[in-house]
Amino acid sequence: MKVNKKSFGVLYNGKKVSMYTLKAGELSLTLSTLGAAMTALFVPSRRFPKEDVLLGYSTLDGYTGNPPFFGASIGRFGNRIGGASFSLDGNTYRLYNNDNGHTLHGGRRGFDKRIWTAESYEEDDGVFVRFELESPDGDEGFPGNLKAVISYGLTKSNEIIIDYKASVDKRCPVNLTNHAYYNLAGEGKGDILGHEICIHASRYVEVGKDLIPTGNTPSILGGPFDFTKHKVIGKDIEQTGAGYDHCYILDDDADIGTLKPCAEVFEPVSGRSMKVLTTQPGVQFYTGNFLNNERGKLGSVYGKHAGFCLETQHLPDSPNQPHFPPCIYGQGKDYHEKALFAFDW
Repeated sequence: MKVNKKSFGVLYNGKKVSMYTLKAGELSLTLSTLGAAMTALFVPSRRFPKEDVLLGYSTLDGYTGNPPFFGASIGRFGNRIGGASFSLDGNTYRLYNNDNGHTLHGGRRGFDKRIWTAESYEEDDGVFVRFELESPDGDEGFPGNLKAVISYGLTKSNEIIIDYKASVDKRCPVNLTNHAYYNLAGEGKGDILGHEICIHASRYVEVGKDLIPTGNTPSILGGPFDFTKHKVIGKDIEQTGAGYDHCYILDDDADIGTLKPCAEVFEPVSGRSMKVLTTQPGVQFYTGNFLNNERGKLGSVYGKHAGFCLETQHLPDSPNQPHFPPCIYGQGKDYHEKALFAFDW
């Protein structure tokens, strides 16, 4: 196991950005202090050489904009908040509108656009980087002074472990996630429609205009959103319209704080597979519907469906949906969630 730190470049304001590369088992994971982002993940194959399976950019310049949120840590609130506002304890909070009248992934300058402090360490059978960020009261419209700590680790068992923590001195919605785009054939190797996926969920969050939840959580069984058994991603995708961009409500019989099965993905050409576990109640399954010839790493061009995301999270628009699982933290109630991504080939 080892960690290598090097410079990734300097921003226009003179702030330095670092990269950490973790090596453990057969995997190599690279992380950036800009956005606490995963920028590369090399995974073996029994049939081919190791490939980087994360979509992204080769240089810092790409990540300073990063409209698709490639690999980034998302906060204060991942996914959408309808109407760019919510009410809490008798107060209405107006958030930054950055998505057709709504708030997406924390607003105009979410956690994905901040430089995090970072330090590496070893623990048990893994190597880790701990990222820390402070978000002041009123940041993007959210109440309270918040401190976020996200640890990314790589283990000898070929697992990525993500540990999300946050404390805030006022009651506030919190929903942290990671927005990595995967293509298990290798980034730039075509679309992901031939991948097979299983999601351990029998309901999903129904959305209406602008992908804002209607409040309904219907069964997916037997329909095009049904991935309760392994199914090729492209099999029913045309029946969904633009593609999958929906939050699945996990079938949860685990104790609070316990990792539970979330999803399994298999890419038949390379033989690579990924299993996802999470403590969170939902996962956003997104099939890169808005990618439009985005220029990526080493000359790669990412078209529609070039990657998929499995963003473990609380349900979207939870601050405005009182029957969704609670997402309010603060005043002694800290936020703590985990996710695990296990790879095989």
